[in-house]
Amino acid sequence: MQKPKRFLGWKMVLVAFSVDFVAVGFFFYSYGVFFTAIAKEFGDSDLGLLLGSHLGASLGLTITHAVGAIAAPLVGRALDRFPLRRVIAAGAVSMSVGFLLLSQVNSLLEFYLVLGVFIGFGASSMGNLATSKLVTNWFDKRRGMALGIAAAGVSLSGVVMPNVSAYLIESFNWRFGFSVFGLFTLFAVVPLVLRLVISRPEDVGLRPDGALPRPAGSTVIAAPRIGMRDVVRERNFWVIVAAFSLLFCSMSATLTHMIPRLVGLGVSLGDAAKVMSVCAGVGVLGKLGFGWIADRQSLRRVVVLVIILQFAGQFLMYTNDGLALFTLGAAIFGLGVGGVVPMQGAIVGATFGRERFGAVLGLMRPAMFPIQIIGVPFAGRVFDVYGSYDPAFQVFLCLYVAAAVAISFYRAPPKVAGI
Repeated sequence: MQKPKRFLGWKMVLVAFSVDFVAVGFFFYSYGVFFTAIAKEFGDSDLGLLLGSHLGASLGLTITHAVGAIAAPLVGRALDRFPLRRVIAAGAVSMSVGFLLLSQVNSLLEFYLVLGVFIGFGASSMGNLATSKLVTNWFDKRRGMALGIAAAGVSLSGVVMPNVSAYLIESFNWRFGFSVFGLFTLFAVVPLVLRLVISRPEDVGLRPDGALPRPAGSTVIAAPRIGMRDVVRERNFWVIVAAFSLLFCSMSATLTHMIPRLVGLGVSLGDAAKVMSVCAGVGVLGKLGFGWIADRQSLRRVVVLVIILQFAGQFLMYTNDGLALFTLGAAIFGLGVGGVVPMQGAIVGATFGRERFGAVLGLMRPAMFPIQIIGVPFAGRVFDVYGSYDPAFQVFLCLYVAAAVAISFYRAPPKVAGI
């Protein structure tokens, strides 16, 4: 009976993969496809005219991230204290209700309220924070690879969902698209989570990586326990916050505005969605590859490689308006994007341990928020003022350099049991 149990960890990885597909991919990768339709729908409203069409649409994603950052510390503690299936399922229900309500909103203000109340909380409770906690609980030696496989669900969604979203919008309308997302989340994801999620290997008599329980009388050196106040005093905490907030700032803005940027260059919505799919598809390889490398190489060096790839792809997209070279840049950029989520989970897990993983990662979210959140609305405002994204992406190229400098200050802690 024990042998099948040893593969439960990989089942949790597949569950995390599926949840990430919906939690991040349905909204984050699809938002750029919905972006133009939302800007047109509400751009002529009083609030839309006041903000500008692109800034108004951009603020929707900003509000979602803001609520997620505010909720993250509470969600992180809940993930460490309560069964993960309950927290993740609550997030999935919130997301499904949010999508259904988005299909009914009649003003930009209502749009913002739904995003803030339902999508922001739901994405925080069932997204990367929750799935990374689940995978980190189940893996130690192969944590990087496991996180990479789970996070590949995000990128696979990026391959599929931009095209699905473009089809739904062009064949029906954007409201119908959100309705489909809501129903799928409610009737597919919620039952999956409630039926399959197991919080910890110890709950079924195992240890991380599928190991059997230790023999009676054996001893192990445990990781030292320090309080959360001590965590925020550690240099590594702020190094990770600085590096990844800069990465997420540039990365989220690039992915959100990639399709509007291409449409503005005269590319059709369908072809622009295909470029996003290429970016996300290569991201699957990035997540798997960087997850594998993270188990074998210095985490700091791997993060630097992620930054270099994003910088190179961004530079190629910035300097080329032709579809072929732009797509090549998107592919290189996507390879780097693929490394961000597994590397963040791997470096937090290696630095602070799995027992406090949810609380630490949850605490990082509001710390990262002031920098992370600027990118998307900044790019939208730049376009409204200058009619071009170029000034914004010049700034983002500089931010990648700053991220590389920040991560150079990271120092790996000694390896002990429990980490």
